Amino acid sequence: MIASAPHIPVLLDEVVAALAPAPGAVIVDATFGAGGYTRRLLAAGVTVHAFDRDPDAIAAGGLWPETREMPPRLVLHPRRFSEMVSALDEAGISRVDGIAMDIGVSSMQLDQPARGFAFAADGPLDMRMDKQGLSAAEFLNAASEGELADVLFQYGEERQSRRVARAIVAARPLSTTGELAQAVRKALGYRPGAPRDPATRSFQAIRIHVNAELDELRAGLCAAETLLKSGGRLAVVSFHSLEDRIVKQFLREASGAVASASRHLPASAPGAAPTFARVAKAVRASEAEVARNPRARSATLRTAARTDAPARKRRAA
Repeated sequence: MIASAPHIPVLLDEVVAALAPAPGAVIVDATFGAGGYTRRLLAAGVTVHAFDRDPDAIAAGGLWPETREMPPRLVLHPRRFSEMVSALDEAGISRVDGIAMDIGVSSMQLDQPARGFAFAADGPLDMRMDKQGLSAAEFLNAASEGELADVLFQYGEERQSRRVARAIVAARPLSTTGELAQAVRKALGYRPGAPRDPATRSFQAIRIHVNAELDELRAGLCAAETLLKSGGRLAVVSFHSLEDRIVKQFLREASGAVASASRHLPASAPGAAPTFARVAKAVRASEAEVARNPRARSATLRTAARTDAPARKRRAA
């Protein structure tokens, strides 16, 4: 089950204001987690369809009384948010009024050593959000040195990725987060008390790779374009430059500001009407919020409103 440590949703007031929930609206919380956004949306009188691939999050949400109302005002989907179009179609819903996304790992997952996402406390090298598929240990112990270096460089922006990859291979087999952190620190040098642990980038990269997080984000944005009704609001909170770059590029292309530069994102026909408008400037947490919740320091919120133009066609993979 979800750990009892308090969870503070990031940029909560700003996300809810961007979604402008009205009684009777249908809004998707694409990353349910501990339900911080959902709780505020339910209080505004909307129906929430909440997605999470983590079975612990879904199990905890199943205890909420709103799931037992008739009809339920909280509908839980134990699925990836990239699957929201088909999931809502199965529920008889083709359009929604708003979609919120809080990208990346949740604080509840980070706070549970048994999930293997962090190195603050030693735990098994798992990192799987849905507890299925290839674990971090299985990937690290089987991948070639070149593949490891590519993952560390691409997803962790680790400039010394080859050195770290060599250290990981030399330390195999790895089974715990402490062993991985020790190998990375040995490769990069570690000064206790430094403002940033050198293992941070490697842990981020491996987690993103194991969970295919950036592909999931791209697919989720495309799903949002399909599901949102005219005037519907999209609010996306990201926590590092790789995520924010994808969101920013998607909204610039969807609003007609630039031509599509990625084969992973939908393509607009020349002269096609933009599918999103009122793309707001990025919003970041205030000093007061960062003081209350240090996780908010790296958060970026981007929002936009759906037009009535048809969704763009996705490029072939």
